[in-house]
Amino acid sequence: MTRRKLGLSLFWVGAIWAFVWGVVVSVKLDTMMNTMTMEELNQTAWAFTGGWYLTWAYALPVGGLMAGLGALVLAGARGSKVWMTGIGVVVAIFVGMAPMVFGHHPPLFGIGGTLIFLFFLGSLWFWANERRALEGSSAKAADLKVVAYVFFLLAAWFICGALGQPFLGALEELPTMSPVHIMLYLVLGWLFLFLSHFYSGREGPSAGA
Repeated sequence: MTRRKLGLSLFWVGAIWAFVWGVVVSVKLDTMMNTMTMEELNQTAWAFTGGWYLTWAYALPVGGLMAGLGALVLAGARGSKVWMTGIGVVVAIFVGMAPMVFGHHPPLFGIGGTLIFLFFLGSLWFWANERRALEGSSAKAADLKVVAYVFFLLAAWFICGALGQPFLGALEELPTMSPVHIMLYLVLGWLFLFLSHFYSGREGPSAGA
């Protein structure tokens, strides 16, 4: 099998797997979890922590990782880089799950939020330096990318508020708010990032404005 075929296979298998489980199956499960108690759900094939449920819970990470590795292979990345990326992401997933076992630690939550903001500022700093040398579609793509960064920061801020609320004594009794606004910011962030890549591929960096 050629590298191109291998890359395409990984990409599409991962994409289809993530879509079927992450979208189609989620619709079914959402209906069940909205109409059943936990006890009733555990009497079905989708019992919490059961095989089918866990397959669904990790479908998007697995499918997304496969698609990402497929894209790396298609782009001509070295085999060692593909393997290192795959192993690194898997390790990060398991490390990120540690709080589920050891409990919530507010300082780590706060440190994470601070790092996100610092990385955001650093990205803007380097983006500004790179932007000066761009023209045409490349410049437009860069402008769209920075808009995506802003929406991702907005999403991160409100995610912190929503997830941190249950662990703050003064706020734990507040009613649960709809997360639709967070989803909107994430959708817009990914939309502008997609458009950035779309425009960056239309012309070379030297194209005229």
